[in-house]
Amino acid sequence: MSYVESTLAKGEQLLYSGKVSWWSQLLKIFIAIFGAFIGFITLIGAMVSHQQAAPVGLFWLLIAGVFGLSAWLTFVTTELAITNRRVIAKFGLIGRHTIEMRLQKVETVQVEQSILGRILSYGNIIVSGAGVPQAPVRHISKPMDFRKACMDAAEVAQTSTQTLARP
Repeated sequence: MSYVESTLAKGEQLLYSGKVSWWSQLLKIFIAIFGAFIGFITLIGAMVSHQQAAPVGLFWLLIAGVFGLSAWLTFVTTELAITNRRVIAKFGLIGRHTIEMRLQKVETVQVEQSILGRILSYGNIIVSGAGVPQAPVRHISKPMDFRKACMDAAEVAQTSTQTLARP
């Protein structure tokens, strides 16, 4: 069960779910592929020529594993969601960092995208609210869709709150 699903309150519904873009992990993935290639070539060369280059090849394979695992863990352990009551972001596997903001408190959702981010449809969002510090969420896939879903949900939540507050 995901973090978001485990924290849903009674009557709370998931409206939108976002995720980290693989494109934002491109450098880590490139280093992992490059390291694996160099490592395998070095190990094969050491076996063929009977030289002692195995430690260098193993070092490169270790580097590849670390960067590949880092990219995969970032993708798998980051959860982004909008419910009918909250905006939720969760980061981390062992050490957990969460951002939860009530929709009634959301004032703005900013989107930051580089040129490459616009081309590949990923970027950062910053959720700002009344009395709440800014909550940045980095490397989200389709940030404009997340922003639209968040603002739509916030508008519905604020409208329903105002309707309930009227005598």
